[in-house]
Amino acid sequence: MNAVDAIDRNLITAIEDGLPLVPEPFQEIGEQLGMSQDEVIIRLIRLMDEGVIKRFGLVVRHHELGYRANAMVVWDVPDKFVDDLGRQAATKDYVTLCYRRPRRLPKWPFNLFCMIHGKDRASVRDQISQLNHETELGAYPNAILFSRRRFKQRGARYGGHTSDAEVVPLDPVDRDIVNSLQGGFPVSAEPFAEAAVELGISETD
Repeated sequence: MNAVDAIDRNLITAIEDGLPLVPEPFQEIGEQLGMSQDEVIIRLIRLMDEGVIKRFGLVVRHHELGYRANAMVVWDVPDKFVDDLGRQAATKDYVTLCYRRPRRLPKWPFNLFCMIHGKDRASVRDQISQLNHETELGAYPNAILFSRRRFKQRGARYGGHTSDAEVVPLDPVDRDIVNSLQGGFPVSAEPFAEAAVELGISETD
């Protein structure tokens, strides 16, 4: 893995608030940083390949678009069926996220998670009923968890306004933790313990 140099850090900081809304955003970023468009693109690809930037994509502010009913739907599906049913759920246009998580028994028996956004709770409940009806998911225990308040919706911050003297180097375990948890902690009774199992370290670490 190549070290992250000062140019990389400036580039990461430049894109933290999003790409410029222009026809050639990478060209504009390059002009701001004294780089060519090609160098901007090549460096971003390398940073993603090396795991420094884990995700690069759109953050849709659905609340501002009128989608104010946001539900996480969870099912307790037999393990032998969860992959197939997860793939089926993921094909639905109204399912924005679909993923598998380990159960945390006895308090949390669910292992299949979907996010569904709608303009009101009634329409979201209709979509969940449709999903349960069109697949075998309706045969299994489930729960609907509606969001009540939004605290944050934005992309990850990698940089920060620090000098070289203030930058603390990350060791491989630090980097694994940062990369693994960029998408959020596990939704479970013991999120640190579950994250630790996936990382191969102890909960205390």
